[in-house]
Amino acid sequence: MTIHRTMLHEKIIRILKIFAPLSLLTALILAGCSNSAGPAKGSGGSGAIARSQNIAAVPVLVAKVQRSTIPVELHAIGTGQAFKTVSVESQVAGIVKEVHYKPGEFVRKGDLLVTIDESPFLAALARSEAALARDKAQAQLNRTETSRYEELRREGVVSKEQSDQYLATATAAEATVRSDEAAIQTAKIDLSYCSIHAPISGVTGAQLVYPGASVKANDLPILVVINQVSPIYVNFAVPQQYLESIKGFMAHSHLAVEATPTGDSVAERGLLTFVNNTVDSNTGTIELMASFPNADQHLWPGQFSNVLLRLNQQENVLVVPSQAVQTGQQGDYVFVTKPDMTVDVQQVKVGQSVNNETQILQGLTGGETVVTDGQIRLVPGTKVYFAKGL
Repeated sequence: MTIHRTMLHEKIIRILKIFAPLSLLTALILAGCSNSAGPAKGSGGSGAIARSQNIAAVPVLVAKVQRSTIPVELHAIGTGQAFKTVSVESQVAGIVKEVHYKPGEFVRKGDLLVTIDESPFLAALARSEAALARDKAQAQLNRTETSRYEELRREGVVSKEQSDQYLATATAAEATVRSDEAAIQTAKIDLSYCSIHAPISGVTGAQLVYPGASVKANDLPILVVINQVSPIYVNFAVPQQYLESIKGFMAHSHLAVEATPTGDSVAERGLLTFVNNTVDSNTGTIELMASFPNADQHLWPGQFSNVLLRLNQQENVLVVPSQAVQTGQQGDYVFVTKPDMTVDVQQVKVGQSVNNETQILQGLTGGETVVTDGQIRLVPGTKVYFAKGL
């Protein structure tokens, strides 16, 4: 029994010798982790303070509030309209023989567009000419007989009634000749209608008829639609409060208009030519129309354009760069720098924006320095410094 206890005691000692170093190592590791956690928190706090100190002065770009002369401009969305639109129809009934135009191509006034089969009209002309020859011969015979019976009446051989009858017949024959001549003229006109020419210069639309198609006189189908696009109109609308100003300026001079197709950067220049005679009661706007030379066909019928109408100029207007104006829940505002290099928020009322400059109606007096870039990091009281670029 004593031997067994001794052996058990020795095993316990050996186990303790094995695990004691491991326990000590674990304790040291835990102590190390505990010590490193403490400074990490401290250094993290110091880092946050350091970062806070680093962003205390925010770099910004600034500009002076100044007075300037700016044009009074109205902006709108306009729609192109062809200067003239002609739906070409056939003047005679017949069969389309040939189509000479291509869809979407530019044609000049007088260009051949469509040819109608001439055969029936040539035959009609020949019949009219034959009838004229026949009736001319008959009229000549009637004139001869009238002269003969007139001489016999004077000699007392025939009665006056018989002479008058031959005179009436000769007169009717002359009328028939004139009718035949008119029929020939009509046949020639109908024959000329078989060659259909462009009535204006412009751009053709889709091809609406093909060889072999039957057409009627002045009826469907339409042969082709031609739009004159040089010059061209652009329709747009502006608020009715500008109506009197527009009418006043138009009475003394032409108002310049610019139209820039959507997605383009090249503006076409023209003149305001039309002011509608009524205000749209639903929208409170007045419809205007400007004409443009459009020599290079930059504008197109139905195309949307950004329209700019210049009225006059305003002098001594308070302006700031447009990027200085921010929009918040209380309206438009700017960040104004103070002598101690901090910023404050100033609510403003703005007017129109022209050439990246925005008119200030209320809120600033002139001479202030406003932030034009870097506003996203600013709150009232933030210290700033002027940077050359962000």
